[in-house]
Amino acid sequence: MNRIVGIDLGTTNSLVATVDSGIPLVVADAEGRRLTPSVIHYPADASAPWVGSKALNLRQLKPSETIYSVKRFMGRRFAEITADERQLPYQVVAGVDGDACIALGDRRLKPEEVSAEVLKKLRADAELFMGVEVTRAVITVPAYFNDAQRQATKRAGELAG
Repeated sequence: MNRIVGIDLGTTNSLVATVDSGIPLVVADAEGRRLTPSVIHYPADASAPWVGSKALNLRQLKPSETIYSVKRFMGRRFAEITADERQLPYQVVAGVDGDACIALGDRRLKPEEVSAEVLKKLRADAELFMGVEVTRAVITVPAYFNDAQRQATKRAGELAG
C-alpha cells in the first residue's frame, strides 16, 4: 500500500512524518533520530554524497565540500544574493542561466539538486520505517516564498522521486 508522507524541508533541519491510525508520527531514521540536519557533504572523489548527521560531522573538517543552509538560495537569481549571504565556506556562483548555483570543483549544482539529496534520505528513512514505497509527499514551503522558490522546491521533490 502506498502512503503519503509530509516533509518539512528546513534550512537547518528537516523531518518526515506520516499519519498512523489517525495519529501523526514523526519518522525516525535508522539511528533513531527524528531530525535530519539539512547538510550534504560531496566527497572530492565524486562518490555518493553524505546527508544528515554524517555530513554535519564533516562540516568543520571539509567545509568547502559540505553544503548547508542551501534552502535560502532555492529559486533565486545570483544577482539577488548579497555579498553577505555569500560569506560561506562553499562557493555560491552564477549558473549559465543566471540562477544561484553551488560550485564544487568543476561541478555546478542548483540548490534544488542539493535539497533533493536531503529529500532522498528522508524518503529512504520513511520507506525503511513504514516498509512500503513512498511515491507521494507534501513538502512544506515558507509562506514568504515566491513562485520561483516554490517551483524550485517542487523540482527538488521531483528529483528525489
